[in-house]
Amino acid sequence: MNYFNFKSVLMLLTALLVATLSGCAREGENSQLAGQEKTELRYQWVGGFVSFPELAEELGYLGNIKLNYVGSITGGPQDLQALATGDVDFATAFNGAIVKLAVSGVDIVSLVGSYGSDENTAIAFFVTEDSPIKTARDLIGKKISVNTLGAHSEFTIKEYLYRNGLTKDEVEQVELTVLPPVNSEQSLRAGQVDVAQLNGILKDKALARGGIRQLFADIDLFGDFTAGNYVVTKKFLAANPNTTRQFVEGTARAIEWARNTPREEVIAKFTSIINKRGRNEDARLVQFWKSTGIADKGGLITEKQYEQWIDWLVRDGQLEPGKIKAKDLIDNSFNPYLTEVSDNAAQASQ
Repeated sequence: MNYFNFKSVLMLLTALLVATLSGCAREGENSQLAGQEKTELRYQWVGGFVSFPELAEELGYLGNIKLNYVGSITGGPQDLQALATGDVDFATAFNGAIVKLAVSGVDIVSLVGSYGSDENTAIAFFVTEDSPIKTARDLIGKKISVNTLGAHSEFTIKEYLYRNGLTKDEVEQVELTVLPPVNSEQSLRAGQVDVAQLNGILKDKALARGGIRQLFADIDLFGDFTAGNYVVTKKFLAANPNTTRQFVEGTARAIEWARNTPREEVIAKFTSIINKRGRNEDARLVQFWKSTGIADKGGLITEKQYEQWIDWLVRDGQLEPGKIKAKDLIDNSFNPYLTEVSDNAAQASQ
């Protein structure tokens, strides 16, 4: 009897010891995890294309950061909404849309450029060759395809209309029709819209088929410019400063790699990335890639990138003057090219 009592007590003590040690281990693990930064970043992207963070990961520039693709998007506002709800860790959008989100109360910060417009990447608006539309005023009562509302295309269209003398009431009579970019050309040729937004690869393919002419483009209004940036919430930045630095450094280096590498090699890399990730995409689209479109080295962000859209929103009556400042939306401190560009600027001014 004493033997069995002793054995039972011993087994109980052993079980308690194991439980205690396991609990301590879990507590230590949880404590460690609580102090660790995120190294797997959730994101969304456009099918058939390669983003600069994706390129950075492929080139080995992101270190221990892993990207976790959670779905596709058709426009920046959709991506910003996912960021606001915590469904992704970083997002990209047109800078005007970023301003609008910040004004709505979402605490975000821009870290590095994501896309831009130049002669190779400009967003342009096309009509059929025989269309009677020749001027901005001809667009009153007409339909224009855009990939999403409240973003790059809408800002560009309205700026074009305002600069050509249309009143706010007349501008509101121009109908913006949301279509997936891949369907815009077909819709224009079928007469479902009067004007189609086309850019990059889709523009080149449409021009190759003929029968269309350009009405205007964003660079006609704004010149070459970085149009969008990668953003995170300030909460994410505060909790993950080292991850943020690695992400920005890697993305900035990828931008410069694409800028300085022969076009054929960039296309080959993009094609390889698309084929490896297995998302059932058409890798032929990237064969038309020509440039990054990003105006500043390493995707550095300037206050001008936001000031022009803040001013635009004020003029359009969507924003109160002084409500937000461009400098409050920008953090270039993680970008490895900041010092180099600043030093060059200082030397040039001497």
